[in-house]
Amino acid sequence: MKDKKYVKMQLQCPMPKLDFDVITLGHGSGGVLTNKLLDSGVFDLLSNPILDERHDGAFIEMSGKLAFSTDSFLVSPIFFPGGNIGELAVNGTVNDIAMCGAIPKYLSLSFIIEEGLKMTEFWEILTTIKYACEKAGVQVVTGDTKVVEKGKGDKIFINTSGIGTIHPKADIKDKRITIGDKIIISGNIASHGMAIMSVREGLEFDAEILSDSTNLNHTIASLLDKFGTDIHLLTDPTRGGVATVLKELAMATDKGFEIKQRSLPIEQQVEAACELLGLDPLYVANEGLFISFVDESIADEYLIALQKDDNGKFAAIIGEVVEDHPRQVIMESAIGGKRVVSMLPGEQLPRIC
Repeated sequence: MKDKKYVKMQLQCPMPKLDFDVITLGHGSGGVLTNKLLDSGVFDLLSNPILDERHDGAFIEMSGKLAFSTDSFLVSPIFFPGGNIGELAVNGTVNDIAMCGAIPKYLSLSFIIEEGLKMTEFWEILTTIKYACEKAGVQVVTGDTKVVEKGKGDKIFINTSGIGTIHPKADIKDKRITIGDKIIISGNIASHGMAIMSVREGLEFDAEILSDSTNLNHTIASLLDKFGTDIHLLTDPTRGGVATVLKELAMATDKGFEIKQRSLPIEQQVEAACELLGLDPLYVANEGLFISFVDESIADEYLIALQKDDNGKFAAIIGEVVEDHPRQVIMESAIGGKRVVSMLPGEQLPRIC
């Protein structure tokens, strides 16, 4: 794993002794087996005063403007280099809230489990969820568990919904994107998608390709503290990758974007894997990256601040917003030519999140 704290969490949370090794349909019945599963796992491991109420919903107190988001995760395989579906589910929703300029506080957590899932696998997912929540500073306060027949799922699907309070200095809207804004990416592209594909295709490289899945909320909060409304938009290039996100924004804002291929950070082994599989890294999903549109007056200072953060070591200015070619994204290639960057026309990498 890419974080030693993850391994430590596994050791600190040993799986309890149970009278079942796999999850059965009975564990989704709402009866004795359901209660055994939840009592020995979810409630004990993720315990907090709100969840401990064990009500049908959560009673929470929040004030001010809120951000709310929901997402479902069905990645295959459920364990991959650098993470698993549990960590991904927490980080994905935490980051969606953060992209709104909000501070995530609470999550709901729902499982759809295929009968036959090993309890050791479920426990590993649960401990990773605990780790990811603690790292992000959020609490799971409500949820649900269902079990489907063998062959009707793929081990486990997870839904998380999140809520958070808008940062007092945030004003994150696509309409605030302005001519001259600099486009900044927080790190190396395509790592998550290629970590998944390397497992699926059995690819081996000198250095293992790890998913970039991580929580970004602390990084975003720090940047908002310092730069406030000079940050015009934040977005995470997950499904569809960098190219699709930029094209969507160009169309939504009726502005032109220009980016440079040479400026796009990418790890050598990820680039090699993309080339081997015939994939364009611009369209490969990311799970621990964000793109910022910031006022040009603070772009250099913003980049320096981001590069000092663990989540921004490889951050780079990749382009700018221009008056020319509205609704189009134009990329200057590594050899100096230019091409139009279009939206992903179909599913390049299915089941990557």
